[in-house]
Amino acid sequence: MRQFDYTTVPAELEATPITNLLLSIREHKGRQLALSQVKPELLSSLMEEAKIQSTQSSNGLEGIVTTQKRLKAIMAYSAKPSSRAEEEIAGYRDVLSLIHEQHDSIPVTPSVILQLHRDLMAHTAISYGGHWKDSDNEIISIDNQGNRFVRFRPPSALATPGLIEEACRSLNDALSRQVCDPLLISFRFIFDFVSIHPFNDGNGRMSRLLTTLLLEKTGYDVARYISIERLIEDNKALYYNALAASSTGWNENQNTEVPFIRFMLGTTLAAYRQLEQRTLIESSTRPMSKQARIAVLFQQRPGVSKKSDIRSNCPDISEVTVKRTLGQLVSCSAIEKTGAGRSTGYILKDVHALELFLQSTIPDSEAAITKEAPKDKLLERVNHAEDESREAPWTEDPFDFTEEVAFKEIERRFYASLTEIQREIYDCVIFGKVRPSQFAKSKGVSASSVSQHIGAIRKRAKKYFKISESGT
Repeated sequence: MRQFDYTTVPAELEATPITNLLLSIREHKGRQLALSQVKPELLSSLMEEAKIQSTQSSNGLEGIVTTQKRLKAIMAYSAKPSSRAEEEIAGYRDVLSLIHEQHDSIPVTPSVILQLHRDLMAHTAISYGGHWKDSDNEIISIDNQGNRFVRFRPPSALATPGLIEEACRSLNDALSRQVCDPLLISFRFIFDFVSIHPFNDGNGRMSRLLTTLLLEKTGYDVARYISIERLIEDNKALYYNALAASSTGWNENQNTEVPFIRFMLGTTLAAYRQLEQRTLIESSTRPMSKQARIAVLFQQRPGVSKKSDIRSNCPDISEVTVKRTLGQLVSCSAIEKTGAGRSTGYILKDVHALELFLQSTIPDSEAAITKEAPKDKLLERVNHAEDESREAPWTEDPFDFTEEVAFKEIERRFYASLTEIQREIYDCVIFGKVRPSQFAKSKGVSASSVSQHIGAIRKRAKKYFKISESGT
């Protein structure tokens, strides 16, 4: 029987590739606080766009589709669903909106998961919405020759309620005890949820909704502004391969979670990078280049775009510039050409290639903002977090805390030992390089209080470094 214990971190999840991803995400998470204060209206626009993309992509992964016109009408509540697919889309819309609006007050418990599944299926005529599966199910895959085969057999319907109960209990226990980065805990739970496959239908969509819920509950708000579902769909082959690789031996507690965890961490990091880039480009006081304006349309408009669409949105851009930019985007594999003649269109092919193209349109001084921050010594980050008060506790002599140590077990333990507010300061001020005064204002606390917390963080970092040096 499958067992769940998210309070214990497997050694394989403490390896350098995983910790490296976590540290990079933490840096971006910290910088998001500063980005969120640039233009609130921009973030509001990004959130509405992400809702549409998430609903479209999560359903699209299950073969549930409708036209762009109908999708937008349903998302805007200006049209009622007229087919089973549109009923499913409307359900996803409702649950996703609920998560965005009330995530802090939505606990992850079996009863709540059932309620969310009921709401997901609320617009359909099916009778099993809000109920665990009543028969055993199988996960089917298709090989290169088109042959169907059973890739994975989830637990029986009889065992499902108990397994979900135990997984939720372990999840909440681990999150409350802060045993490690909440991302690791959350993604381990999501993988187990997918493996249990607790419903007759809607398992994939529920797993992605729960992913968004846990990201937002644990402070990773990037899921509000950049569609995690869209990034998964863009890399669906890797997504399904990661699920398959991690599920072997799951029923016997002999599987490895690394492929799935690495995929989800990479997806989260990609979302943060995309958010920074979008914010930088769209909030810049200097006008975007014509190339960037054309490229951004493929982020903003799901589906196929034609030259006429581009000319309609950018009437001041010449036909020559449009043609040249489309050619460049095709050449770098950011988009691909579809159809021919009057039916010629272009569709987003690789979101990461598109990001690189946009990066190339930004002047060097601005582009530097979107690059990964160097892995400076930890205490140097603390010591130089803010220069506005030389008497602050963090301005003592620098203390060496090498990059090598940051990737080891000691860094994980150090971070887990911090209080919730200290973690936020660590993420935002030390790693994210948000000014302490700015952080204090955003949280409604005094600057002196933030200074005291930074001093405590520095003191604790010294303690943990000395422990690692002595080998205890």
